[in-house]
Amino acid sequence: MSLADFFSPLDVLKFTPKNGFYSSHLGVKTTFYQEVFPDLEEMEFDIAIFGVLDDRGAVNNQGCALGPDYIREKLYSLNEGAFKSKLVDLGNIKAGEKLSDTYIAVKMVVTELIKKNIFPVILGGGQDITYAQYMAYEQLEQKVDLVVIDSHFDLDESAEDTIETNSISYLNKIFLHQPNYLFNFANLGYQTYFVNQDSLRVMDKLFFDAQRLGEISGFTHVAEPVIRAADMISFDISCIRASDAVANANAGPNGFYGEEACQLARYAGYSDKLTSIGFYEFNPAYDQNGQTAMLLAQMIWCFLDGFYNRKKDIPLNPKSDYLIYKTSLKEDAHELIFVKSKKTDRWWMQVPYPSMGSKNERFHLVPCLYDDYQLAISGEMPDLWWRTYQKLN
Repeated sequence: MSLADFFSPLDVLKFTPKNGFYSSHLGVKTTFYQEVFPDLEEMEFDIAIFGVLDDRGAVNNQGCALGPDYIREKLYSLNEGAFKSKLVDLGNIKAGEKLSDTYIAVKMVVTELIKKNIFPVILGGGQDITYAQYMAYEQLEQKVDLVVIDSHFDLDESAEDTIETNSISYLNKIFLHQPNYLFNFANLGYQTYFVNQDSLRVMDKLFFDAQRLGEISGFTHVAEPVIRAADMISFDISCIRASDAVANANAGPNGFYGEEACQLARYAGYSDKLTSIGFYEFNPAYDQNGQTAMLLAQMIWCFLDGFYNRKKDIPLNPKSDYLIYKTSLKEDAHELIFVKSKKTDRWWMQVPYPSMGSKNERFHLVPCLYDDYQLAISGEMPDLWWRTYQKLN
């Protein structure tokens, strides 16, 4: 089966300005699926954008299936940045006969794109499509670090494995999926009054990461190491405050500012490890003057800017590009080792595998902040080190 079988072509005139695109616009720099499906083997694309026209799993936000073309209208009228982009827009995946059919289509498309070393950017659609995005990694046979940027935990504590998959319960399917290839889950920007305390205890028990909105807003740099560790990201537009992004039936008065959302998207693009991202729950029926569509377009632009400024900063290769720092804790002789990139000044911690762990590797490198190093040299164990060690165990 060809990837073309999953997509419906685009009518580019629908999102072309009346006066046409300028030569510097992304709309000129992008190859579109119109009549002939683009040759993904020969044309050497870096990034593939596609829409998913399905909102059957979007709780209280029907209409978000119509979002992709509204985002395109704003995105392709933006100027290309200080980078030479190789973009392809594959069109839209139409809703399958059943919701599960849509999931299978998204899963197969994302898997094939990653295998071809093409980065998928998904325009939703409901956030339940995150489950299909995650399932794409099953055939890639790798452990996955999943980051969800959301004001809620989309986890139903009272549910069993038979629960219907939707935008407020898809994490159940991911956490319970067998075989389990989820290494770490992180939620960025949750708001405590939307989160069940039992869910927080589950996150703590599983040694997963959860950062409140108040911890990140105004200090977006603290989220960078979490994003840098991610293989895939799911971004729910409702985590942005309604004054900046009104186009969601679940939008609230609090959340990230638009510029903070753009910064998080740039961190995502800048991460060498990230291999897919999805932007979900944008509902054009609630938009005002295209403001939210424009914000999403700018977020994707910031993602592109980060992507084309990647530094191939994967320690420790070559070792000469990194500085090694060692420190000991107060209460025992345990040594903590930190790695700093000379190119980017970014930090990692070395966390050793338990004796029964990996035979091929002696330690796991986890992205961290300079603050973690500062904590270690004061003699304290960084919480990130301990949680990572427990997951490796």
